[in-house]
Amino acid sequence: MGVTRKEAIRLLGGAGVGLAAGGLATGQPATAAPSADAGPTEAAGRVIRRDVCVLGGGSSGTYTAIRLRDLGLSVAVVERANRLGGHTETYHDPVTGGTIDIGVIVWHDIPLVRDYFARFGVPLTRFGGFRGQSAYLDLRTGRPVEGYTPPVPTALGTYAGLLQQYPYLLNGIDLPDPVPTDLLLPFGEFVTKHGLESIVPLVFQFGQGLGDMLRLPTLYVLLNFNLDVVNGIATGAFVSTSNRNNSELYEKATAFLGADALLGSQAVAVQRGPAGVHVRVTTPTGVQIIHADKLVVTFPPLLSAFTGFDLDNAERALFAQFRAKAYWTAVARLHGLPDGVDIANTGADTPYHLPALPGIYGVSPTGVPDLYNVKYGSDQQLTAAHVRADITAELRRVATAGTFPLELERLEVLKSHSPFELNVSDAAIAGGFYRRLYGLQGRNRTYYNGGSFFTHDSTALWKFTERLLPSIAG
Repeated sequence: MGVTRKEAIRLLGGAGVGLAAGGLATGQPATAAPSADAGPTEAAGRVIRRDVCVLGGGSSGTYTAIRLRDLGLSVAVVERANRLGGHTETYHDPVTGGTIDIGVIVWHDIPLVRDYFARFGVPLTRFGGFRGQSAYLDLRTGRPVEGYTPPVPTALGTYAGLLQQYPYLLNGIDLPDPVPTDLLLPFGEFVTKHGLESIVPLVFQFGQGLGDMLRLPTLYVLLNFNLDVVNGIATGAFVSTSNRNNSELYEKATAFLGADALLGSQAVAVQRGPAGVHVRVTTPTGVQIIHADKLVVTFPPLLSAFTGFDLDNAERALFAQFRAKAYWTAVARLHGLPDGVDIANTGADTPYHLPALPGIYGVSPTGVPDLYNVKYGSDQQLTAAHVRADITAELRRVATAGTFPLELERLEVLKSHSPFELNVSDAAIAGGFYRRLYGLQGRNRTYYNGGSFFTHDSTALWKFTERLLPSIAG
């Protein structure tokens, strides 16, 4: 593919979660309409009426709401956090005034992305990364892995050729029947079968949040490290915000949506029927009842997330099969690491020298003095206290081992991106799980969007949304 190891690592350094149409008319929000004949449920809260209610204000939910407004529909977005953006978060350093993106770092450089940012006046630039000279340390001991250097990813061209056999993976998880056997293999077996050993460290670092990638069905790795990603690495076609503040997009989207963005709010009861959708929402100012024609769900569809929903048997059976990985990002105020050096957690005795999880993926400079991005992954859900203690312990081992005189002053921020990378077993995939999952679209006046219906890549999800919009708006 014409890409060197140095170029690939530079592009991927600190890439973090999710890589991730101009000229459209600005829709106006519908005004709230009180119910004249409110029933017992409605009487407990203010009633507003919208064409579409969107649950979840992350990348997919925000984009869906804005595009529906563009198409002339009224929307309400219900988001549990006090901000839109989901995995896209930015830390503002009170010491220097600098900004650090701690979630989504980059997007693919395509017209859809550039137009979306341009409509909100957020300038973009080609992403160059922050990583410098890597120190390959096994953070279980804090010691260097002597003699280790990552392999040059010479098999990237072979991998790209394999991806071309599955062009439909660029559009979602609409799989053929029968599902190709290679997609069901554990990725470690897929690597051995096709001689892809040289790209494993690169794919692993890019796919942070996928957990034990070698045991994951190959389908999920190919969805994440897809042909667009391979081409982006080869050409350097990734962009980030010029101001190093990716959250600016969502701040401006929040202003655009205005009162239609219900922040710090949660849907606690959902009823769907021939007359429409009724959503009971707790908000900072009290209970609101949203009456909508259609519902769009963008949060991770774990069964536990649907308390109060009138799920039918098909929805319940499908969502119960999902299992989730865990992913955390942090900003550490750290001293003792030489300028221009980052730490790549490297297993001294693991397959392909991948870091042992749960644990840190790496520690990389942010461009702000003494502040470092820390990425942490796990196959299991963990408490914030556990992750904080584990990060602290791993960094202290570096000093104890005498490798670098690291001193962790504190974690300025620790953010959970969990549940992350919802997946099902190879048997479920082969049995038509995703055919039935996609069959839910439009059922019970409900549409589903988000990483669990494709992959954790904002650009890919915006393209997925564009394909879903005609059905939602129809």
